[in-house]
This record gives sequence, structure tokens and C-alpha cells, in this order.
Amino acid sequence: MVQEINKKLFNFIDHSPSGFHAVENLCAMLEDAGAERLSENRPWNLTPGKRYFVTRNGSSVLAFMVPQDYTGMLLVSAHSDSPTFRVKTGGEITVEKRYKKLNTEGYGGMILSTWFDRPLSLAGRAVVRTENGVETRLVHIDRDLLVIPSLAIHMSRGMDQKLNPQVDLLPLFGSADTDYKALIAEAAGAEKEDLLQSDVFLYPRQQCTVTGAAEEFILAPRLDDLQCAFAGMEAFLRAENPKKLTLCAVFDNEEVGSRTKQGADSTFLTDTVHRIMDALSIPETTWLQHMADSFMLSADNAHAVHPNYAGKCDETNRCYLNGGIVIKFSANQRYTTDAVSASVFAEICRRADVPVMYFHNRSDMPGGSTLGNIANAHLSLNTVDIGIPQLAMHSAVETAGAQDTAHMVNAMTAFFNTNLQMTEDGAYTF
Repeated sequence: MVQEINKKLFNFIDHSPSGFHAVENLCAMLEDAGAERLSENRPWNLTPGKRYFVTRNGSSVLAFMVPQDYTGMLLVSAHSDSPTFRVKTGGEITVEKRYKKLNTEGYGGMILSTWFDRPLSLAGRAVVRTENGVETRLVHIDRDLLVIPSLAIHMSRGMDQKLNPQVDLLPLFGSADTDYKALIAEAAGAEKEDLLQSDVFLYPRQQCTVTGAAEEFILAPRLDDLQCAFAGMEAFLRAENPKKLTLCAVFDNEEVGSRTKQGADSTFLTDTVHRIMDALSIPETTWLQHMADSFMLSADNAHAVHPNYAGKCDETNRCYLNGGIVIKFSANQRYTTDAVSASVFAEICRRADVPVMYFHNRSDMPGGSTLGNIANAHLSLNTVDIGIPQLAMHSAVETAGAQDTAHMVNAMTAFFNTNLQMTEDGAYTF
């Protein structure tokens, strides 16, 4: 199973150079499994036992399976975006009539130095003029196209090591007469004069690969968080639960705070749940009653102990590649996990024979945040923050364990198949 899962993961990441492409590929997985696409601006007619999905902005997707007998919901959430560089409007800069470079700005927090001296290209979406209005089209320049060249060591001695994204990290595009807009228009299948705007991002050309003496590691771009997004959708499609509304939500814009119409801080999730309940004629009092019998996994990758910087991790809570699923805690509530949600999920994993580890930041190092608490502000469920352990988070290319995607798929499948119920004293039965 491990090799099969990794092969599917690699294919998914290699063909998902942007969040738009990631969602397109998740939708393809759903359609291949017989799920029906819904539109937010059309009526919904739902049938128990069937899978459905709806997208927003082309960069977020929410899939769900209608139960035969509604007793609550089980939700896995992840995100489709990764730190990168976005090409600005009017993005061409000519240098001394010899070079053409692109004017970009950082999206999310990244390890800037990892973007130097590697083949890069462009992917995203374009908006083009048509006879009927405007249309969005995916664009992907599937070849080595750009590079961000380092400054030679002979010229950089004694310089401030802090990199300036506006100065040090603009990608070299070509000679001075290279036409960026024409290239994007061609990729969108449109005439240059019909290209109105675009959301285009840089991406590393590195393909997923297996490394390590015993092939125990994987090396890939965008593991954070396409690894969890893929695992969540794979598990959703494997699971069958006649009692629970199962949902897999992959949101955009987590890396920049989620405050967009398609982010976890939007109404996308609550809008969808309300429409499901309305289409199934489930009274509001009934679905609110069963919120106590509902649960969410907020899935975003986690930090493993670094072999060169082992002291950066907490003394007693240490996570390792190929060690299983990470359950993340934070006293200041950057993560949603509490003793109850951690215990429920750990017991589900134990029954599925999936190992778990626990993560706390060092007390003197502030940690990152994720989408669990943000989504909870709109749809409040008992929630646990989990992730796959990895190294070099937010690097252009990241490292994880070869066993752990399969661990996550198994854990999430077991979760989706669980009939959780809360008792009067706040305990959970399975």
C-alpha cells in the first residue's frame, strides 16, 4: 500500500503546480469515483448514499457524502496553497536593454534562499475576454523557464545576509524582447489582446522523488499541505459511513491568513452545510443537536526533529519522519487540540494500527498557526490539529517520511468510518 499511495501522491503533486491545479486534480479524483459536481448558483438535489462536491474560486473544494441516517458530521480540512511568488500586474522589467525579469511578490512565508539557482516555471489561471463576457482558464508553462540567480560569492562578501524580495529574488525571464503577456495568453489559448488579468505563480520544477539509503524519505515541493489534501481526499473516497455526513474541505489562502471568500475564514463551509441540511429537509434544531456528535480533523503538516538542529524541538515531545501522525498542541490555542479531541483521535488511530506522536513548540519559540481554529469560528466542532511530520517546511522543496502518507490515509479512513457519539457526561462512544 505504501508504494501505491506514494505513486498516487507523486502524480498528484507533480501535476499540481498551483492551488488552482491542485483543486482541479482533486475534482478529477472525485469525478473518477462517481461524485457529482454541484454549483453554488444552482439548486441542489441530493440523494442519500451519493458523493457530491462544490468549488469556490477554482482554488477551494468541499466534497461530501450524504448519509442514510444523519447523526452528525465528520470533517477533514486541509489547504491547497503553498508559499511561493506571485507575478505582479505589469510584471516585466527590462534591465540595460539586455535582460527581461519578472516583478514578483512573496505569497506566504517561505525560506527565500531555497529558491535560488533552480529551474522554475509559471502556473495559475488567466482571465480572458470572450464573446459572452470573461472566462477563467488554467495556465501551466510546463518547461524550465525561469531562474533566480545568486550573486557570486566574490561580489557578496560582507553583505547583509537578509534577502530583499524586491531586489534579490526577481526571476530572470529571458532576453529584453521576451513578451511575458504573449506567453501567458498562448498558455491560456487566447489572443494577447484578450488576456485581461492573471493569477500566476512561480513553482519549482523539481519532481517528487524517493531518497535515503533504504528509500525511506520523500523529497517534493508543496508537501505542506498537498500531502494532507491528497490524503484527506483519498480517505474520503475510500470510506463509507451511513450514519454521518462526511466532508473533505480543502481551502485556499491558509498561508496568508485564510481571510478570503474561499479561505477557512469565509462562509464556504457554513454555506455548504446549510445548503446540505436544507436539501435534505433536516431541521436546524436537529443538525445543531448533532453538532456535539460531530468532529473535525484539521490537517496541516508538522515539524519533525531536524538532524542538524535537534535542539530546536521540545525536550519531551519529539516527532520523527516515518513515526506516524502528529497530534499538535498549543497552550495559546494556535491549535485546536485539547485532551478530549486528542484522546478521541489517538484511540481511532490505535484501533486502525496507526502510530501517533505529539508536538508542542519549545516554550521560547512561537509556533505557526493553521486553519482549525479559523474554521471553528464559523462551524464549531470538537477538533484536533494533526499533520504529517516533515523537514524544511516552507522550503521550495521539502522532505517527509515515505511511510507517513499511508499512515495518514489509514487514519483518516478510520476516522471517516467512525460513528462518534457524545454521551451526557461529555465522553465519546465509537
